[in-house]
Amino acid sequence: MRTITLKVPEMSELDTIQLYMILASSLYEQGKLSLGQAAAVANLSKRTFAELLGSYNVSVFNYPASDLEHETIYV
Repeated sequence: MRTITLKVPEMSELDTIQLYMILASSLYEQGKLSLGQAAAVANLSKRTFAELLGSYNVSVFNYPASDLEHETIYV
């Protein structure tokens, strides 16, 4: 895993865990990372990460609408 360093102003109300979640949830939402990869970035279990996604306005069901059309069964 790659390591990066971020400089965040001391005045920021965000703690380290929140910063990890913002980064990981954003990359997950964009489809850049899988749920497991994003959880690892956030230093959380997959279950905990999935449970916290909603508080960052990200759906755990990260599935493009175009893909749903291909899997919908018409009766």
